[in-house]
Amino acid sequence: MWLRTICDMSFEVEIPTTFILMLRQRSGANQWVAREEYRIRPQVPVYEFTDNYGNLCQRLVAPVGPFEIFTSSDVLINDLVDQAPGAPFVEIDKLPESVLSYLLPSRYCESDRFNDMAASITEGHAMGYDQVKAIETWLRNNISYLPGTSDIAISAIEVNERQSGVCRDLSHLGIALCRSLSIPTRLVVGYLYELEPMDLHAWFEAYVGGRWYTFDATQSEITGGYIAIGYGRDAADVAIFNQFGPSVTLETQRVEVQLIEEEKL
Repeated sequence: MWLRTICDMSFEVEIPTTFILMLRQRSGANQWVAREEYRIRPQVPVYEFTDNYGNLCQRLVAPVGPFEIFTSSDVLINDLVDQAPGAPFVEIDKLPESVLSYLLPSRYCESDRFNDMAASITEGHAMGYDQVKAIETWLRNNISYLPGTSDIAISAIEVNERQSGVCRDLSHLGIALCRSLSIPTRLVVGYLYELEPMDLHAWFEAYVGGRWYTFDATQSEITGGYIAIGYGRDAADVAIFNQFGPSVTLETQRVEVQLIEEEKL
């Protein structure tokens, strides 16, 4: 399917402030970016780089006053998300070096604290994909998804204590549980078609059967419509913007995902 994404943000800047943005999708195995628009007002020099996780990032200094960022892309994605019940666990000595960092505890995913809990949740399930699916189902049934209730990232331990959270929080707990079973797992931030309420979204991917698979405990079932912007160990790696200084206010943020017909491209 073809989807058009829009992210429109406006800030009020009190002193010249450095931003690092992560707003450009990258074409890959599961998505193809056919058109892209990226506007910054007022226009300032922008320096683009690729971070340690392969994400396209932009660095700039915003001047004093109103500052606006607008991005839009037309992206071709698969109609359905790939699923692979029974896909096997990959032994650590056979993992690609690029996924090894996703085995370790990170700032918001304290995987070394969830060994017993993960073993209990996945008892009786085959190692690999089926374990991750059991964790996703447990999250859906036991952790309340409450969109819009938090702007501050919390750790997997805190999510488990609260028994509720936003999409990012459920993903943090899922990641910690999977990593405690030695399954490489990463956080993804991006867009989801027909998400309610519409906003930027977060889910997680696990590496089993020799590739990454998508899991999302916030949705009753996994269908198509996922467009990735960034990948990382947890929310600290995939913020769509970081600003360095105390004097910036996010005034507005608008996110849209539209289904478009191929002949209208």
